[in-house]
Formats: sequence, C-alpha cells, structure tokens
Amino acid sequence: MIDLSWMAWTWETAAFFISIAVLLVGMGVWEYVSPGGSPRYGILRMTTTRGDRLFISLLGSAFINIAWLGLVGPSLWWALALSVVYAIGVFRFV
Repeated sequence: MIDLSWMAWTWETAAFFISIAVLLVGMGVWEYVSPGGSPRYGILRMTTTRGDRLFISLLGSAFINIAWLGLVGPSLWWALALSVVYAIGVFRFV
C-alpha cells in the first residue's frame, strides 16, 4: 500500500487540478469546434498555432509562478492572476 499521508489535499490543490481539467476540456471543445485553428503571424515574427500559443502561455506562467515564489512568497493568488493576464495576451497577440 502506498502511503499518501504526507500529501496535503487542500482546497488550493483542488482548485489547481480543477483549473487544469477545465483548461483541458475547454481546449478540447475548442479543437472539436474549430479543428487546427488558423496559424497566425504575431509579434514573435513566427507562425504559431493554437497549441503553440498554449505551450508558450503555460511555460511563461510557470516562470511567473516560480519568480513569484522566489521574490514575494508562497501566496500565489496574484501570480495566478498575472498568469491569466499573460495567457490572454499570448493568445491575443502571439
């Protein structure tokens, strides 16, 4: 039997996994409705698809959260808000 007593399942952890599930379902529905999306030529001066923009936004959000942990502390709600704004910007302009 695997001992998982060290794992703290708080409501923040549940919110994280629920947000990942919502993101995956939303992107799946979007891909079903509009397969492939239309490649765009944005401010990075390269052609990106919807999947490329998702990867760029997730990678940037990870760096935002790591920097927030190092500079501010363990309260990540403002980092989450900043990551959402960053992701919207990536999907809009990249």
